[in-house]
Amino acid sequence: MIEALAHGWWLAVDWFSAHAVEPALALLHLGSAIGEPEAIAEALLIGLAQVAIIACAFRPLETLAPAERWGDRKLTGVDLRFALVLVALSPLLAFLVLSPFARAFGNALDLVGLPADGLLHFIPHIDEYPYLAFALYYAANDLAYYWMHRAQHAIPWWWALHNMHHSQRQVNCWTNSRVSWLDVVIESCLLATVGLIMGVDAGQFAVLVLLTQLVQNLAHTNTRIGFGRIFERLMVSPRFHRLHHMLADPARPTLHNCNYGQVLSVWDNLFGTALYGEPVRTNGVGDPIVDADNGRGAIAMQWHSLRRFWNAFTSRAGWKLQ
Repeated sequence: MIEALAHGWWLAVDWFSAHAVEPALALLHLGSAIGEPEAIAEALLIGLAQVAIIACAFRPLETLAPAERWGDRKLTGVDLRFALVLVALSPLLAFLVLSPFARAFGNALDLVGLPADGLLHFIPHIDEYPYLAFALYYAANDLAYYWMHRAQHAIPWWWALHNMHHSQRQVNCWTNSRVSWLDVVIESCLLATVGLIMGVDAGQFAVLVLLTQLVQNLAHTNTRIGFGRIFERLMVSPRFHRLHHMLADPARPTLHNCNYGQVLSVWDNLFGTALYGEPVRTNGVGDPIVDADNGRGAIAMQWHSLRRFWNAFTSRAGWKLQ
């Protein structure tokens, strides 16, 4: 099934590249100035598929089974705009950042004597078991994300970037895209490193990116849906992740340090950060400087996020673990 999905994916990428991306690049006289047509087509298709599934599947859940009922959805509009902007920026990110990073990292692997096809290929006959290879890479990627996410909350300069994501008071199906673009670059480079070290197949990587993003979009959806007592110990549900976005409670000051998992809640249970059984709580950040993001547009939020980051990054306190 994974191989069939990967094959179907590349057929779609080839068609979209030939019939949409290449004509558009020719019309704009860009050639390969912003990347290869196939890479641009892949990034755009991932983003468009994600937006379509969120709009057609996750957004209706917020109406049918909301976790919170809001008088209006005014604050959610900027998150939708972020999602659409990220679809457009993905090819540029891949060309300007990830492609040269991948080439440089591949050269580094050669220098230290690691195989260019990754650690997975140390496992005998792993190519004969694509499901196992995919599962191992998925687990490694998700574990890396878990610790990266904890670092985003523990390192002050990184929190200064990440807190824009948490400033949303109305966490909704588009909130996963409410991120600092510098934070996206840092995250992408770190997770791409895991992919390169593991040696994941390019077709499987595209499927993994789409599935991971969709699970994260579902996890942010304003719905009271959970995955049941047992399955919620394995997978991140909207009810589970919503507690991660809770506003800090002065009476229980460490309660909100929980539920960092991206797709698998296994890591939270394994490392003692899982929280279950709490009622729906108010979302957001208590710091008024960060909370002010809710009155800003997408570009202003990026600017203020960078200012907070730079102030923390250039101070001694910005490097002390919290």
